Amino acid sequence: MANTLVHTDFHFEGQKSVYHGKVRDVYNIDDDILVMVATDRISAFDVVLPKGIPCKGQVLNQIAAQFLDATADIVPNWKLATPDPMVTVGLKCEGFPVEMIIRGILTGSAWRAYKEGCRELCGVRLPEGMRENQRFAEPIITPTTKAASGHDENISKEEIIAQGLIGKDDYETVERYTRALYKRGSEIAASKGLILVDTKYEFGKRDGKVILMDEIHTPDSSRYFYADGYEEKLEKGEPQKQLSKEFVRQWLIEHDFMGKPGQQVPEMTDAYCESVAERYIELYEDITGKHFERNDQQGVDLAARIETNVKNYLKTR
Repeated sequence: MANTLVHTDFHFEGQKSVYHGKVRDVYNIDDDILVMVATDRISAFDVVLPKGIPCKGQVLNQIAAQFLDATADIVPNWKLATPDPMVTVGLKCEGFPVEMIIRGILTGSAWRAYKEGCRELCGVRLPEGMRENQRFAEPIITPTTKAASGHDENISKEEIIAQGLIGKDDYETVERYTRALYKRGSEIAASKGLILVDTKYEFGKRDGKVILMDEIHTPDSSRYFYADGYEEKLEKGEPQKQLSKEFVRQWLIEHDFMGKPGQQVPEMTDAYCESVAERYIELYEDITGKHFERNDQQGVDLAARIETNVKNYLKTR
């Protein structure tokens, strides 16, 4: 039986509130810092699936921490510390209600829309004659609203500014940061034989400064292709070998689930969940170049370990 963390109910000193998101639980400490726990929950089509994935939270947290450190010279970010393999502690910011999605390749939901005749995405005109998994001439930014529940909605730069979701000056800063982060992430991926296909970033403000928040460049927020064989597969119209959560979405689609009313999530066996864990670990090792040390051994109380580590960290502040 897999050892996973799918729910938390901590009570830390100075705790003001807790937010249970789709896959992360965020604890507000003194309205000053956040303790973000990356659980092993997994979501697809904006639905939290019924079983957790072993090591998923650890993989996401450790990849995000590494990339936050690797981009801190170009974009200020919220991270202060990682007191546990599944936890990041950082600055509390006033988040913008928008996710900044940047795409270097036409695939996923953008391709599905394109195939159905869509030639404008979030105010960005798309050229005719593109193929699935083809690179854009330049990466495009396709923001979405950040829904508290349900589906996020596509939105254009002009609509974001007109609706006051982000002020014009702040939006231009966020857009500049988005491109710089994607460029750095793509360079790191290329050095590991990967292509950073698309990804999303979240930003907020603290003390008047725009700050990068949340996780970045993880398989939950990003899609990677293997560079080796990319051109050949593109020419032949073959599926790309990829490292992302898209394989989970495809598995669900094959089992007639896309998050629509009345659809049933297919059975997630322990063997299937472990196979997903192996894909997450593969991405970790490929993108970081490091061996992954599993921290989900049977008999380990993941919640108790996290509680102890976080409490010890908070005592040092």
